[in-house]
Amino acid sequence: MPKIDLTRLPVLTGSSYPAPHDAAMAGRSQQRLGDAAGLTQFGANLVRLAPGAMSSLRHWHEEQDEFLVVTEGALTLVDDTGETPLSPGDCCAFPKGDRNGHHIVNRSDAEGAFVVIGTRTPTERGHYSDVDMQVTVDAGQMAFTRRDGSPF
Repeated sequence: MPKIDLTRLPVLTGSSYPAPHDAAMAGRSQQRLGDAAGLTQFGANLVRLAPGAMSSLRHWHEEQDEFLVVTEGALTLVDDTGETPLSPGDCCAFPKGDRNGHHIVNRSDAEGAFVVIGTRTPTERGHYSDVDMQVTVDAGQMAFTRRDGSPF
């Protein structure tokens, strides 16, 4: 099944973030392209952002690379260096271990979209640049804590 029929894939909304941070993900949806195709070595998701929405909280990964390509709309990359406008065809890469926290926001009046591809590793630790939160992943289970490891 090389061609993925987007009309048959579930559109996922909401967030795995604990409250109150989950509310920041309003207006974001995604479709899991890689899972639909049976890929196991990396994930690939089509992410759609309504006007005013963001892809995630600003974050960086210890063990996983990320790559994205904008497919629709006018979006903005926000990272430690500031803001960078993105248009269809623009690409961004975030190597594992690079502490430059990043996310994508939609400051336009129209929907925007991008495909994001990331490494799948058995374990991972992600760090959130603007909030006192980190996530650890082990065997597919996510655990959110404060930066010092105390429960959220």
